[in-house]
Amino acid sequence: MNNLVKRTITGIIYIAIMLAGASLHPQLFAVVFAILLLLTQKEFYKVMEKGDIHCHKTPGLIMGIMLFVACFGTVYGILPQKSCLIFILALIFIFIINIFNNNTRIIETSTVTFTGFIYVGVPFSLLNFIVFPGYPADRLFNPSILIGIFFITWINDTFAYLTGYFFGKHKIHKKISPQKTWEGFVAGAVFALITGVLNAVIIKSTTIAEWLIIAGIIVLFGTLGDLFESKIKRDINIKDSGNILPGHGGLLDRFDSLLFVIPAVYVWLTLSKNILI
Repeated sequence: MNNLVKRTITGIIYIAIMLAGASLHPQLFAVVFAILLLLTQKEFYKVMEKGDIHCHKTPGLIMGIMLFVACFGTVYGILPQKSCLIFILALIFIFIINIFNNNTRIIETSTVTFTGFIYVGVPFSLLNFIVFPGYPADRLFNPSILIGIFFITWINDTFAYLTGYFFGKHKIHKKISPQKTWEGFVAGAVFALITGVLNAVIIKSTTIAEWLIIAGIIVLFGTLGDLFESKIKRDINIKDSGNILPGHGGLLDRFDSLLFVIPAVYVWLTLSKNILI
């Protein structure tokens, strides 16, 4: 099967799962994105192991999923409001486990374990506050902004990839990501801004100006997230982070943009008071 066709089919299935998880019910949202967090963070640690970089995979995964559950439980109203402070304990715990370990590379092990937690666990956990934008004033599940963010990210990635694949000549950074081109970047940005306007018309969660700003943030940080993950793979000398998604590689390959986009957009939404916290 042609790689582009395989990539398209996988992309459709991936998008369907993401949209169903994000929109149908808050408990389904929690289950779907907790599983995606776990698989993506586990994949990150496996990539590190391929590069002979030591980490504490199990404690890192436990901390990642605990932070997500704490954030969801807080906004959903089934856990105390300050449950997210478990994040502070996670920081300490990741270092403490090395006290009782014979590993002599304590700084490397702690840092890489902590990086997986921050790089994957924190962005996924922030999704909870985006789908409960009125928290703590109200606990209404409203995934419209998140769905709009997904649409812009996917459109940006798709048109950047297709334009670069068929028309790209000028590389953004040949050594890090040979397939990412300036032609693709511009095309992705244009269609991302158009999608931002459509979000304002169809989703109506906020103004056209706000959606255009969000689209700009997505284009910038999505590209940086892609380049960051590409550099990791280049340093370790692997093509894909995994093989769970035919035509795309691993989950980390698919989420690389969103892992940078979500924290950046979350900060903007908070500062612009589109979400309360």
